[in-house]
Amino acid sequence: MNEITFRLAGAGTGTGTGTGGDDDLTALVELYDGAARWMQETGIEQWKPGDKDEEHFRLRQKDGEVWLAEVAGRRVGAFELWWQDEPAWGPQPPEAGYVHRLMVDRRHAPAGTGRALLAHAEQRIAGAGRAWARLDCVSSNPRLRTYYEGAGYTVAGERSKEGSGGSRYGVTLLEKRLGA
Repeated sequence: MNEITFRLAGAGTGTGTGTGGDDDLTALVELYDGAARWMQETGIEQWKPGDKDEEHFRLRQKDGEVWLAEVAGRRVGAFELWWQDEPAWGPQPPEAGYVHRLMVDRRHAPAGTGRALLAHAEQRIAGAGRAWARLDCVSSNPRLRTYYEGAGYTVAGERSKEGSGGSRYGVTLLEKRLGA
């Protein structure tokens, strides 16, 4: 069985294959668009293909962390890790890490990749000395909420967020206490 490995986007693999940098940005856009297409195909109204470009992920790398998951050299998933998230959570003390854009390549990722991505994010957050992993999902996506609750997250509230073009939508805030 192939093991899932993780690395920061843009850091390269160290294998001499030339992956990293702009190649990673292209892969992140492809992962996002693939996840968005899957959502649309399954009736989930959340992401839309083309909504996130390379510049989005470049900025996320500067402001936080973007992690890639790989199996046998193939990118199979990714997520963003933010150290603050005022648009969803409001001002907060530095006690949490915020997981965004959990993406899985459903064509190539082994079963359990989404949970492995969450576990890696949680380890990174705990390793930074923060006690909480937090995330949000569109309130109209009960399937995703159930998925996160199954991974140990509890609902911490509901909030309205502003999207692109000034549209407003509801999100469910979820959090998980890390460590003992």
